[in-house]
Amino acid sequence: MAKNRELSSIEHGLAEAIKNLKTEIIEKVTGKSESYIRKCSDPDLEQQLDHRDAIKIDKACVERGLSPYLLRSHEYIILKELKKTKFEDQSMNELLVQFTISLGKLLDSIKTARNPKGEKGPAISSAEKKEIYDAFHELENKILKVKSSIEKS
Repeated sequence: MAKNRELSSIEHGLAEAIKNLKTEIIEKVTGKSESYIRKCSDPDLEQQLDHRDAIKIDKACVERGLSPYLLRSHEYIILKELKKTKFEDQSMNELLVQFTISLGKLLDSIKTARNPKGEKGPAISSAEKKEIYDAFHELENKILKVKSSIEKS
């Protein structure tokens, strides 16, 4: 019988990765047997997944068009901690307005960077990449706030 794993746990993320990746892929990217990795996903065992193996597994997932399950688990764990911060007092409407503004900034920075009349024409310059990255980071922070607010509800 399958063990219940807390949804916001690394073990759950690892179990999802194991379920969706083939045994050969897990063994190839980590250099460890699937049985070893499965033991790492068992919350009742002391065996823990090495951080480098977690990254290798998530990279394999992304390369195959899957979600980076371990990264999502990690984000969720951190999100639970973010609930304790002061932005919890913001209303959902305020958060959604901020989210929309951040999304607009991201879209605008991408559109500007890809403009043929831009710094490097349709190619994206280093400065433009940094601006896009900063806009992504700002949007990600807003997404975390929205998630946190929903989680609190």
